[in-house]
Amino acid sequence: MENKNTGNISEKKKAEERIKQLRKSINYYRYAYHVLDKSLISDAALDSLKKELFDLEIKYPELITPDSPTQRVGGEPLKEFKKVRHETPMISFDDAFSEQDVLDWLERLNNYLGRNVLEDKNLIKDDVFYCELKIDGLAMEFVYNDGVFVQGSTRGDGLIGENVTQNIKTIEAVPLKLLDKEEVEKNFKILKLEKFNHLLKNWPIPHLVVRGEVYMGKKEFERINKEQQKKGEKAFANPRNMAAGSIRQLNPKVTAGRKLDSFQYDIINDLGQTTHEEEHLLLKAFG
Repeated sequence: MENKNTGNISEKKKAEERIKQLRKSINYYRYAYHVLDKSLISDAALDSLKKELFDLEIKYPELITPDSPTQRVGGEPLKEFKKVRHETPMISFDDAFSEQDVLDWLERLNNYLGRNVLEDKNLIKDDVFYCELKIDGLAMEFVYNDGVFVQGSTRGDGLIGENVTQNIKTIEAVPLKLLDKEEVEKNFKILKLEKFNHLLKNWPIPHLVVRGEVYMGKKEFERINKEQQKKGEKAFANPRNMAAGSIRQLNPKVTAGRKLDSFQYDIINDLGQTTHEEEHLLLKAFG
């Protein structure tokens, strides 16, 4: 006959296994949607998985971890944002408004390098430049320690930004945890990144700094402005203004209700990457 304590331990063990399974499934569906652009499950079905996980964690709060999908919205509203110093400066880009602006930039580049990059025989012509998407959002820095998201900050003046970690956590496109070693290894093979297999020896990377944009899609912008008008409140002028206002909300629940998006494109660490394209592929491999 099983005593009560043994039964409780058995029940908790089952809950722990189910929690691990749910987290893995939810993270996989998030990765498929935001990284692979594949919708593998309906919103209703995904919500039911999240609800089951939430209920189990309420029952066993000692099993909650900082990287759990349930921890995207949490914490009390802040009184103010704390300042954080960037490890390396977050510089801004120059604008080019004409073909001549681009040619002038290319001339400055050639003068700086002391060679003509378009005539460099060591480069394949298609590999000279990498065209990046122009996203009208806010530059953001994301820090991961031992594979877990620990800090998100704005660019600020380039040297010191504001800690908006609570609000960044509400953005589904930002992973709270990097993919497991086995998944990353599989992605390295698919993306032909075997030269980076050395990273797997000490996975997850102890300290990883990633940069990108936080922005608001046009459909979400239109949805919120319609709600503003129904309430008789002032509409936002453009998606960037709304994104900026949303990321600087002291209450993360307000930010969560606005469904911001994110696109990461830069790795600050030296992982052995030699091209910008490799950084994109590595980010995809990491999740």
